[in-house]
Amino acid sequence: MRILIVRHGDPDYEHDTLTERGWREANLLAERMSKLEVTNFYVSPLGRAQDTASCTLKKMGREAETCEWLREFWPRINRPDQTERKICWDWLPEDWMADERYYDKNEWYNTEIMKGADVNMKAAYDSVCKGFDEILARHGYVRNGKFYTTEHGNNDTIVFFCHFGIEGVILSHLMNISPMILWHNMCVAPSSVSTIYSEERREGKVIFRASNIGTTDHLYVAGEEPSFHARFAEVFDSPDRHD
Repeated sequence: MRILIVRHGDPDYEHDTLTERGWREANLLAERMSKLEVTNFYVSPLGRAQDTASCTLKKMGREAETCEWLREFWPRINRPDQTERKICWDWLPEDWMADERYYDKNEWYNTEIMKGADVNMKAAYDSVCKGFDEILARHGYVRNGKFYTTEHGNNDTIVFFCHFGIEGVILSHLMNISPMILWHNMCVAPSSVSTIYSEERREGKVIFRASNIGTTDHLYVAGEEPSFHARFAEVFDSPDRHD
């Protein structure tokens, strides 16, 4: 089985759609996706993900299932260096790395800051994992502790059009690690594709392994530079720097 996680194209957050550049990215992505044999498409209800998916779906003559749990992971916290609430996956490294609990998959949500979020952090995380596992179960892979079991392994390809924060949650669930590590140490550019394959070394027992994270081949082939939207600052005095 192959899982493709696609981040939406370059976003116009104010209007929850895509920028002109984002639409170019989405159409270039559609060229790549249309060459694949996809079993099912799943998409976030948010506009920027729906718009990104629309280019692929139109080109392939397909439809996608909209999943509420695929919307961006958006709990707000009191980030130590800020005076107003910020998204939970956008911290300065010197702040979150100072607490070893953030590296622990069973403790990262138990810190004082995470417990002070505007929603129950663990419940929000578990809700995403539950929605994701329900989809995998439809395709024959059932969560069993830290791995999955299957009676009939298959070569289905399923595609999720969603967001950076949610991708971090999904990958942390599959890898059994804290999402804080992924949120702060991987870069997933707009319209990028992450590919995860099932691995069934013993009959019926399955883990999932990422063969690539956030690839933008479809952009480079067309001479389109990936958007900087996934990053903060390559160097401190960079003109693109933001916090």
